[in-house]
Amino acid sequence: MIYPFLLTLHLFAALIFIGTVFFEVLFLESIRKQLSAKVMLLVEQGIGRRARTLMPWVLLVLFGAGLGMVWLRYLPALASPLASSFGTLLTLKIILAVSVLLHFLGAMFLFRSERMNARYLHFIHGSLFCHMVAIVLLAKGMFYLTW
Repeated sequence: MIYPFLLTLHLFAALIFIGTVFFEVLFLESIRKQLSAKVMLLVEQGIGRRARTLMPWVLLVLFGAGLGMVWLRYLPALASPLASSFGTLLTLKIILAVSVLLHFLGAMFLFRSERMNARYLHFIHGSLFCHMVAIVLLAKGMFYLTW
């Protein structure tokens, strides 16, 4: 009974995190051309402030539920990750997830040290976007791809 609960928490947290990244990359960047620099700065500050408040909790739920799911069901697949396509894809997904966490921690460090700039932010968002696409494809592929 606990696995379905963890899976649901994991999926909702993933929706929030991925949705935020997709919004920032696919919508916010194109809106930039239509708004004045002052208005865009206010929009970015408001979204950034909310994201820095909400995302640590979202990531805590996302990674906590993910670790719980691994502990309850997927440890055998990770004990020998190259023995099955599922184990290999899950391992790649976990590696990318750890990279996402490191991106987030790096961004938080840059914000707190007041060294975050538009170039860093653009790079981090683009990289997270690519990571998210790969993680979603791996998550689905784990159950449908075999070799």
